Amino acid sequence: MAFHEIRFPANLSFGSVGGPERRTDIVTLANGFEERNTPWAHARRHYDAGVGLRSLDDVATLIAFFEARQGQLHGFRWKDWADHKSCLPSGTVGPADQLIGRGDGQQRVFRLVKTYASGRQSYDRIIAKPVEGTVQVSLGGDPLVAGVAFTVNAATGVLTFAAPPAKGAEIRAGFEFDVPVRFDTDRIATSVSSFQAGEVPNVPIVEIRV
Repeated sequence: MAFHEIRFPANLSFGSVGGPERRTDIVTLANGFEERNTPWAHARRHYDAGVGLRSLDDVATLIAFFEARQGQLHGFRWKDWADHKSCLPSGTVGPADQLIGRGDGQQRVFRLVKTYASGRQSYDRIIAKPVEGTVQVSLGGDPLVAGVAFTVNAATGVLTFAAPPAKGAEIRAGFEFDVPVRFDTDRIATSVSSFQAGEVPNVPIVEIRV
């Protein structure tokens, strides 16, 4: 299995249906109370690429992409139009969007993360597939120059500073990102007549760990 650093055509993913899935084990006790636990530290996202198809040319593009990935064999990038920025979907990416760490005077390598907060609770999502050229970083409130003060590996989401950030310095970043996924089927069924009648094939996509 390999991962292809190519994005599923964004015009085809636009309008797709999908989102995060959690797994929770629930045991109901004899007294009616519940014990709840989860084996997953991170959510897993599912999408249906078929919903975004609008023409037979779109179907041809999909089939070409599917064949090049050999069905479920190889992973690829997916743009989740509802959640692909470090800021709100309507906002503009900026270097202060997300807190990704604090300097200790020695560490130079950090991971990009996006924090989802509600009330006093929050969840840190590791961003492994940032969009190349979109990552902005600030240190202690001061924007840094990409390629000089820091570099980013777009294939892993690893941020490396040229020099270790000073102890206590707040490290923030803004970015666009893709979701690492694969097809969740080895078969795509299409019909010219049914497609022209308004029906589209079911093309399941599932997030993978990288």
